[in-house]
Parts: sequence; C-alpha cells; structure tokens
Amino acid sequence: MSYVLLIVLVAVERIVELVVSKRNSAWSRERGGIEFGARHYPVMVVLHTALLAGCLLETFALHRPFIAALGWPMLAIVVAAQGLRWWCIATLGPQWNTRVIIVPGASRVTDGPYRLIPHPNYVAVVAEGFALPLVHTAWLTAVVFTVLNAALLRTRLKVENSALASLS
Repeated sequence: MSYVLLIVLVAVERIVELVVSKRNSAWSRERGGIEFGARHYPVMVVLHTALLAGCLLETFALHRPFIAALGWPMLAIVVAAQGLRWWCIATLGPQWNTRVIIVPGASRVTDGPYRLIPHPNYVAVVAEGFALPLVHTAWLTAVVFTVLNAALLRTRLKVENSALASLS
C-alpha cells in the first residue's frame, strides 16, 4: 500500500509541474516565445502517464514483491531525481516548462546544475523512470519505459539543442 502512496505522490508532483509549466509557458509566450517540437509532446505525456500506470499494474497484476535490498536504494534514487528536477526548475525559473519554448533574446542558463551538465532534467527523468518501478520490483515497466524514453529523448534532445542553438 505504501508503494501506491509513492506513485500517488509522484503523480501529484507531476500535476504541480504541469501547473508551473503552464504558468511559465504563458510567461514565455507573452515575451514572444516560440515553441519547437510540439509534435512529440503528446507522446511524452502518454509515456510518462504510462510509467505511473505500469508501476501499479505490474506490481499488482504480476504480484511483484518488495525486495528491501533493491527497493530502498531505488527509492533513494527516486528522491534524488526529484531533488535534481526541482533544482532544474528553480534554476531556470520562468524559462522552465515541459515544452521547448525559446524566448527571443533570452540568454542560455548556465547556473545551478546546468553548469555541470547540459540537460540535467533529463538525467532526473532517466533515473526516475528506471528507479521508480524498481522500488517494487516492476522490472518490465522499468525496461519498457527506459527503452521507449531513450527513443523519445533522442528526438527531444535534437529539438531542444536546435532550439537552444537559436539563442546564439
């Protein structure tokens, strides 16, 4: 039952992200922001929703056990991924959103985690997408999400890097 609570908490966190993203998207558009790669966005929403559903479905339908030696370290990774994600959101401020929107004349953010790696939010996404299912041994969900997310991130990174290059 505590795993269900964890998934619910992650789902609530995602809703909060969407609220912040909507506000920040409006901020960007008011300043002439241009969206790139809108076609892949619905796929991303479906994939991330499927991750949460898959965690629960696999755990209960296939009677996956909680294995403490796996579950607790994976929970630590999930918590760390959330911390990294919110560090990214705080660092980007109103420029952060779940879409790729570039505000003409804005400078590229190179503070916070962005001084260490170019796309730290995606590190959080990859870590969480693999670790969250494994908190309760949902290894099929972890593998399927990781493979599909890798394909999506390939597209997303091309779009985002191209959009960021337009800032130069």
